Amino acid sequence: MEKKRIYVCIDLKSFYASVECRERGLDPMNTNLVVADPQRTEKTICLAVSPAMKALGIPGRCRVFEIPAGIQYIMAPPRMQLYIDYSAEIYEIYLKYIAKEDIHVYSIDEVFMDVTDYLEMYQMTAKELALMIMDDVIKTTGITATAGIGTNLYLAKIALDITAKHAADHIGILDEESYCNTLWDYKPLTDFWRIGKGVAGRLKRSGISTMGEIAHADEDMLYQMFGIDAELLIDHAWGREPVTMADIKSYKPKSNSVSSGQVLPRDYSYEEARLAVKEMADLLALELVEKGLVTDSITLHVGYSNRLERKPAHGTITMTVTTSSARQIMAYTEKLFERIVNPHVSVRRMNVTFNHVVDEAYKQYDLFTDPAEMEREHRLQTAMLDIKGKFGKNAILKGMNLQESATAMERNGQIGGHKSGV
Repeated sequence: MEKKRIYVCIDLKSFYASVECRERGLDPMNTNLVVADPQRTEKTICLAVSPAMKALGIPGRCRVFEIPAGIQYIMAPPRMQLYIDYSAEIYEIYLKYIAKEDIHVYSIDEVFMDVTDYLEMYQMTAKELALMIMDDVIKTTGITATAGIGTNLYLAKIALDITAKHAADHIGILDEESYCNTLWDYKPLTDFWRIGKGVAGRLKRSGISTMGEIAHADEDMLYQMFGIDAELLIDHAWGREPVTMADIKSYKPKSNSVSSGQVLPRDYSYEEARLAVKEMADLLALELVEKGLVTDSITLHVGYSNRLERKPAHGTITMTVTTSSARQIMAYTEKLFERIVNPHVSVRRMNVTFNHVVDEAYKQYDLFTDPAEMEREHRLQTAMLDIKGKFGKNAILKGMNLQESATAMERNGQIGGHKSGV
C-alpha cells in the first residue's frame, strides 16, 4: 500500500512589499508601503502592498488611485532583480531541508514541497518542519512566510490560501475530512484555487455558491456547464487531487513555445504598433538563438484601446521555414499583424508567441532561402548576444529601436514588464 503523502505549500507574505521594507530597515507589519511605479499614472496596479496596508483593508492588487487619500504610505518603485535575488536566497534555504526533486516552484514567492519522506528522518510533524523552515527564512532574510499543509497538493494550497489566514502561527492544515467539515459552507467561492469570477458567476446562476453545493450538485449538469473541467471542479469540491509531485516532475509538454507580451505606455496608432510588434519579434528571435531553438509558427494577440469595447485581434501564421532568423521572423510577424489588426483602431497591448519550438538541430529552409545568408545572420545574432551579455541589453541597438514610439530600449531594462532596479 502506497504511503499517504503529506504536502507543504509555503508563501512569502506580501513578498515584494516585504523586501522593500527590509531593504529600508522597516517592519512590513507596521509600515505602510506599496510597490508601484511612480512614473506611471494613478491607474497603475500596485504589485504588492505591505501587511500593514492590508490590515487597513487595502487589497493586494489595487490601483494607486483606489488607496484612500487619508492613508500615508511609501511608494517603492519595483525592483524585479532584487526580488529574484531574495527568492533565490530563500530557495537555497529550502534546499537545506528538502531535496529539489521534492520541491515545485509555483511562483517567485510560493513553493510546494512533498515532505512525506522527511518527517521520519527529522522526527517531526509536518507542522514542526514547516515552522523550522519558516523560522530559518525570517531569521536569514527578514521575510515572513505562511504555510499550508495538506494530504494532497490542492488541500495544501487551500490550507495556505484560506485556513492559514485565521491561524496565529500562519499555518493551515487540512485533510479531506476537515476540508469538507470546515470549508463546504465557506464563501466566497473565488477564494478557492482555480475558481475565478466567471466560473463562480455561472455556478451562482445555477443556485450554487459553496463547495458543499458543488459536491452535491447534479454531475451531468456540471459537465454540461464546464465540459471536462467539471471533473476537476467535482474532485476539488470533495478535497481530492490526483496529481502528485512525481507527476509534476515527470510531466513533459507535447509542444513548447516562447512568448513576449507588453502593455503599451499609451494608445498606439496602427503604424506605431506595427513597429513595436516588430521589435518584440526581433527580441524574441534573439532569445531563440540564445537558447539554441527554432520555430515554424507565430501567434499574435493584439488588444485595442481600453476606451473601446472591441474584441482583440488574434491569429497564427505558419512559416515555410523552421528558423531563429530575426529577418524572416519579423517579416512573417509583420505580415500577420497586417492581416489581423484593424488599421483604424488604436492598440494598447500585444503578445507574440512562437509555437512548435524545437532544438536548432531541426532547422529547415525552403527553396527561397539562402543557407549561407542565414548562417551569416545567425553569427551576427550570436555576436549581438555576446555584446549585450558583456555591456548590457541596450549596448547594441537597431535603427528601429531609436524611433520615438519604439519600446525595446525601455523593455530591455525590465523584468516581467517592470523595472529591474539595476
